[in-house]
Amino acid sequence: MEEKVRWLTPEEQQAWRSFLRLHDRLRGRLSRLLQAESNVSAADFGVLVELTDTPDGRRRILDLARALEWEKSRMSHHIGRMVKRGLVVRDECAEDGRGAFVVITDAGRAMIEAAAPRHVEAVRDLFLDHITPAELRTLARVSERVVEKLDEDPS
Repeated sequence: MEEKVRWLTPEEQQAWRSFLRLHDRLRGRLSRLLQAESNVSAADFGVLVELTDTPDGRRRILDLARALEWEKSRMSHHIGRMVKRGLVVRDECAEDGRGAFVVITDAGRAMIEAAAPRHVEAVRDLFLDHITPAELRTLARVSERVVEKLDEDPS
């Protein structure tokens, strides 16, 4: 039996493409600003944010990969480069031996602390200053609902 494709309506297509353009342009602009003004890549910044969001600054490598939607190999290679630059260390898991933790170092904390104020300023300049508080609340609700649905099937 042939499945019927639910093509996007013109309104849905316009909204979807607008969302993609917004996402791509914001991400690209923020990435360039981080690199130029703070000498930190967007990938490094993402890893450091995830680590600083935990009280002890450590996460299992696989949990970190899932949080960033990265493949395991990409995460392993990227963490290896960050280890060489002294931003994080690997800490083997003594309890089960199945995986390792990534732990932020003092240098990693210093890097994100230096980059975060400019990043927040850019988020405000490029995005938040152009939407109303009501739009912000709507965006948050929509984003949370879609993320919850995606998290139901993390494949």
